[in-house]
Amino acid sequence: MAEEDACGMAESDQSEAWTYRLNTERQEILDQADRYARAELYPLAERMDGEEWWPVDIMRRLGHAGYLGITTPAQFGGLESDIFTAGLVAQAFARWNHALALSWVVHENLCLNNIYANADDEQRTRFLPRLCSGEWTGALGLTEPGAGSDALGSMRATARRDGDDYVLNGTKIFITNGPVADVVLVYAKTDPAAGAKGISAFVVETDRPGFHVAQKLEKMGWRGSQTGELVFDECRVPAANLLREENSGVRVVMSGLDLERAMISPLCLGICERALELSVDYAKTRVQFGKAIGEFQMVQSRLADMYVAVQTLRGFCYQVLSRCSELGHGEGGRGEIHALTAASVLYAANTMNQVLDNAVQVHGGTGYIWESEINRLFRATKLMEIGAGTTEVRKLIIAGELLK
Repeated sequence: MAEEDACGMAESDQSEAWTYRLNTERQEILDQADRYARAELYPLAERMDGEEWWPVDIMRRLGHAGYLGITTPAQFGGLESDIFTAGLVAQAFARWNHALALSWVVHENLCLNNIYANADDEQRTRFLPRLCSGEWTGALGLTEPGAGSDALGSMRATARRDGDDYVLNGTKIFITNGPVADVVLVYAKTDPAAGAKGISAFVVETDRPGFHVAQKLEKMGWRGSQTGELVFDECRVPAANLLREENSGVRVVMSGLDLERAMISPLCLGICERALELSVDYAKTRVQFGKAIGEFQMVQSRLADMYVAVQTLRGFCYQVLSRCSELGHGEGGRGEIHALTAASVLYAANTMNQVLDNAVQVHGGTGYIWESEINRLFRATKLMEIGAGTTEVRKLIIAGELLK
């Protein structure tokens, strides 16, 4: 028998098909992360949502537990694993505390992994160990007020060279982890006349003069995940914090964008899995007309639809994570993988919307109450159709690749 790969599929079958089944090692990773999240992260979820509260020591705790730096080499404090493993952790975390799972993905993938993929060894040595240990919390600063989906073309933030420093000016909005971040991967124009081709990427420590959080934004869903507006006012950043060379920011963005989309899909999967579990339990215990509502065929129909949706979403997520794990640094942002990751998050967001709509319907009035867990999950649906490129942008990407 051919040796099994990370997805539990025989090597000889890799070019022909993919499987829904994890191999033993992958399943144990998922199960361990699930047990950890249920014990350590789930007890935080209600307060995080109700108060938009952030547990200040959580990144250190995650680092101590071995859940940071998953894709980072050991020499920089990481675990030397792959994007598939990171996706499984995101899936498990999202089942029990989806807001914290989102903040973890932003720290782990959008910030930490992007820095690793684009930094030189000196920069990696300076930044990565603190991010891997959880001493620092990371964020990504791309979107600006008024920019929307045209984040690169509409960018107004600038960075001018001044001796051994760059001086940053501008504002970033809707920045996940922004209010609690110690380091932000920031994009700004070093050559404004060149448009998107004049953008550069910088690692900015948030204790630098000229940086401040203008406001923390209160949201409909994902409330425990801190989101804010960041301002750079003559913020001096050492030239040594520039990633790659000047005006290579688009390359940095595109190198991580497909991985970001691949990592958002398992967040949706974890939420859907939890919604199905809650709905089945509720259908078994909620009594109406003298019997459990699960005995009514209309409720059974909704549960069946949810089950099918979760199963198909799981398979698609795992396929895309497997493909992304095979990518070398800088190979994303174009071709089939570009369309595939856009399709994955497009399908995940749409499926999550359908699953949670059914889940609230099964729960009835209980699902409409703000404090209920199923309501908390339902309020998370819309962001997934907006973040990391809207549903419409994802469709444009897929169609664009198909029509090339």
